[in-house]
Amino acid sequence: MRISRIYTAAPLVSGESIELDENAFNHAVRVLRLKQGDTLVLFNGEGGEFEAELVDVQKKRASVTIGQFLHRDNESPLPIILGQCISRGEKMDYTIQKTVELGVTGIVPLFSERCGVKLNQDRIEKRMRHWHGTIISACEQCGRNRIPKLHQAMSLHEWQQQLNASHKLVLDPTATESIATLAKPEKDVALLIGPEGGLTDQEIKTAIASGFTGIRLGPRILRTETAGLTALSIIQQRWGDLN
Repeated sequence: MRISRIYTAAPLVSGESIELDENAFNHAVRVLRLKQGDTLVLFNGEGGEFEAELVDVQKKRASVTIGQFLHRDNESPLPIILGQCISRGEKMDYTIQKTVELGVTGIVPLFSERCGVKLNQDRIEKRMRHWHGTIISACEQCGRNRIPKLHQAMSLHEWQQQLNASHKLVLDPTATESIATLAKPEKDVALLIGPEGGLTDQEIKTAIASGFTGIRLGPRILRTETAGLTALSIIQQRWGDLN
């Protein structure tokens, strides 16, 4: 039987008992229907995870006793930051969820010329909280013990101005390079994925002028939610930990 993994922001120390925070309680008791005496695994994003047991389950709260620390690390040896132009609704959720499963270490939601999503500050903050929850859920599911960083949403231009990575890649259907032809990154990779309408020719030219390398994934044009996953899979297989 698979043991449930649950994230909590609380400090975790073997032998101590803690009350689960609201999100952890909702996940463990209301969603997974765990009961007193059930075992689970807790992690707080600092690396590794802890065995735990539910010892007191009430209507609106639950406590756990923290057991043995487990030295598990499922992080990719290659740091990858994804600059993802924001797509609508579930498409963005899907992209975030699956790229976390593939080992991305940072995600930057981007606004570009053809980005069809218009958000005021309140809506941006609400979406950021939602996306952060999506990242945590993906980590709980896939076995990661460190939470990828969700960077503040910004314009494509702002990101290009501040980005520092040894390999900066942008998908370009006219490119002659592919991931297979590139040298191994010295330290990390930044990957830029356009919105549902794609990056404009000028945005691609500007990205290349700022140090990005245009790459081509093949003869077919991929949707935004497919393109990032495909590129990340190839990057991880070539330089990371997919085999």
